[in-house]
Amino acid sequence: MSVLLETSAGDIVIDLLVKDAPNTCINFLKLCKIKYYNFAPVYNIQKDFSFQTGDPIGPGQAGSDGGSSIWGKIHGPSKKYFDSEISQKLKHTDRGTVSMATAPASGDSGADGARISGSQFLITLGDNLDYLDGKGSIFGRVVEGFDTLETINAAFCDDKGWPLKDIRIRHTFILDDPFDDPPGLEELIPPESPAPTKAQLATVRIAEDEDLTQEVDEETAERQRREREARAQALTLEMVGDLPFADVKPPENVLFVCKLNPVTADEDLELIFSRFGTILSCEVIRDKRTGDSLQYAFIEFENQKDCEQAYFKMDNVLIDDHRIHVDFSQSVSKLSDSWRTATNAKRRAGNGRGFGGSSQLQRRQQYRDSNSGSGEKKYDMVFDSRDRNEHRSKGEKRERRDDRYDSSKRRDSDKYRDRDRVRGFRYSRSRSRSPPRSKDRDRDSRGRDGGRRDRRDRYDRR
Repeated sequence: MSVLLETSAGDIVIDLLVKDAPNTCINFLKLCKIKYYNFAPVYNIQKDFSFQTGDPIGPGQAGSDGGSSIWGKIHGPSKKYFDSEISQKLKHTDRGTVSMATAPASGDSGADGARISGSQFLITLGDNLDYLDGKGSIFGRVVEGFDTLETINAAFCDDKGWPLKDIRIRHTFILDDPFDDPPGLEELIPPESPAPTKAQLATVRIAEDEDLTQEVDEETAERQRREREARAQALTLEMVGDLPFADVKPPENVLFVCKLNPVTADEDLELIFSRFGTILSCEVIRDKRTGDSLQYAFIEFENQKDCEQAYFKMDNVLIDDHRIHVDFSQSVSKLSDSWRTATNAKRRAGNGRGFGGSSQLQRRQQYRDSNSGSGEKKYDMVFDSRDRNEHRSKGEKRERRDDRYDSSKRRDSDKYRDRDRVRGFRYSRSRSRSPPRSKDRDRDSRGRDGGRRDRRDRYDRR
């Protein structure tokens, strides 16, 4: 029967004394089960004596009711407290003793009077604390997390025992619960760990992730702000597929050479730089349409030392009547190209649905396995926005070409229609003005000899 308390100062494992204090253990276990202690502050820290927690907001704070027992949460305020179980044989002799905070019951006074408890409990930070005997209802012992107790004991606190830097219970995990749930508890169990309430957030003094010893000036703050913005932009580019991963860095064995003469070729540049070490690739960047040099190049060495030596020796050197400038490359295009090539090949092998239609985690693992041993960081992105944009641009070009073809056909048809209209007008002017033949003429008159009979009839009439 144990409970794990995950705090901002560390983890604490508590073994419960269910035989000596069954009701107190039930109250503590069920409050942990409904996540009642989540984000509860640690307060009343007394060095080498004890610290207290269990009130979700903290005693003396706005909106605090001092905490409630599990029966008060189920049945209402009338059951907010329960009778304390104080055993005469259990003493606060060892550090890490866990006991429920108690208060005199209404109408009783003195050390021998009845006492009541709610949700607040304390953990001792020292040994042989006889003062707490008879005032605290012992129900557990700390078995793991004594380094966390030391951290809490050394916390810097104000005169009321509140730590200047917040120490809070993040989560509670029940390792073993021998008791059945009381009726009505299921409705109080949240589906997931609840978020801190506004009242709890209002009591935060200094967040647990803030560094009290760091003095930040304006220049440092501005630099940190820019780093956060750069990190956010890198993550955005990673999500849209423009970067293989957010922490990508340019290779350290590649030089960027600019201000080249347009006549300088790849072979010439490789021959000049090869005296510093083995060159894996040397490429002068050229215009894709015309093939003209853009007057800059990338040179990849086999190892980093050769690259550094070339950087120090070749800057501002005269090549083909041009003084070149040499710097370390800041481009990650090669990493991106190799990453896209691999992912596109995998996507094509899976018929456009990732790596063979398996789940996303399996696809990533298959990609890592297929690229293992390369010594480089593996990439989890699968889809490539540039490919999609390229296909989209091709489709738009095709549509524009079809539109131009259709419009040319319409112009041709208009031209031919006008020509036919003019020709028809001329032809009708040249024809005789005799009335057209009647469409109601007998079918026999339109036979093979119908035309000759008409001519004979006109001749006889003459």
